[in-house]
Amino acid sequence: MSKEYYKKKIIDIRADIQKEKDAKKRDNEHFASYIKSASSADAKASYRKRKIDAAASHDRRIESLKRSLESAKESLKRAK
Repeated sequence: MSKEYYKKKIIDIRADIQKEKDAKKRDNEHFASYIKSASSADAKASYRKRKIDAAASHDRRIESLKRSLESAKESLKRAK
């Protein structure tokens, strides 16, 4: 692959990481409002669990993208 391909890939991965961080923040805000407006303790507990699960999912995706970014950087170095 060419150097330009890896440079573009690195830019795309960085954009994906930022999108995922924004999605995590948005989800946290939504779940916080759900928790605040929940009428029963069971509903609040359920929303808290879903919030934690969603945040963990976003964290896993971000870490995966970071690994892809490092791999693309190494490939760019080898392409030079």
